Amino acid sequence: MTTTPTTASTAPVAARATDVWKVYGAGEAQVVALHGVSVELERGRFTAVMGPSGSGKSTLMHCLAGLDSVSRGRVHIGDTEVTGLSDAGLTRLRRDSVGFIFQQFNLLPTLTAEENILLPLAIAGRKPDKQWYDTVVGTVGLGDRLRHRPHQLSGGQQQRVACARALVARPEVIFADEPTGNLDSRAGTEILGFLRDSVRDFGQTIVLVTHDPNAASYADRVVFLADGHVVDEMRQPSSEAVLDRLKGLDVVRHTGTGATP
Repeated sequence: MTTTPTTASTAPVAARATDVWKVYGAGEAQVVALHGVSVELERGRFTAVMGPSGSGKSTLMHCLAGLDSVSRGRVHIGDTEVTGLSDAGLTRLRRDSVGFIFQQFNLLPTLTAEENILLPLAIAGRKPDKQWYDTVVGTVGLGDRLRHRPHQLSGGQQQRVACARALVARPEVIFADEPTGNLDSRAGTEILGFLRDSVRDFGQTIVLVTHDPNAASYADRVVFLADGHVVDEMRQPSSEAVLDRLKGLDVVRHTGTGATP
């Protein structure tokens, strides 16, 4: 059954899924990862996507970001419909409109921090905006690490390089998939604070997939998934409120007493 789009705000939309289904396999091996998901993610906001393991949160992010195709439905980034784009169109979209931050930092080991940050612009044949580049580097605190290669940086510093790389091209939206998963609590807190500040100070749009209620508490809004459905959302979340909601989703999932949205 199709869910109703979660649109409790009149803010412009940065990314949108409309009746999105994602099915893997066929026959007895078929797995339905997303069941008619409709959700709008607001521009200039920090949205966290949460749910139990297997709820479809990473699948939704991959479909929204053009990293995976949908089985049915439509996906938009800004005014661009992602579904139906050619391979070349998807490449341009991911290069020009979307930024990525992953749990694995995905830095090239032979490049310096500065070269890793500027890599997306170099691939696109674009010159950096010097003022914006300096702002990004200063914000993530990498001014004295730009000539270092990844192996010379701590995990937190490597993730800050990845954050700067995602921001430097000024994408429509940045998707962050468990970006603090490989970091200690202090480094993780620094990264989450940076992401929150990039929304507040620069108007960036962040979509964070996480299992961590504390990480979700940095967001403006949390969207909850369970068994491939959007089942709830929360504004101005606290870690305690998010944890309580997740516990409720787990209880419903394990007892099978919840109604399908």
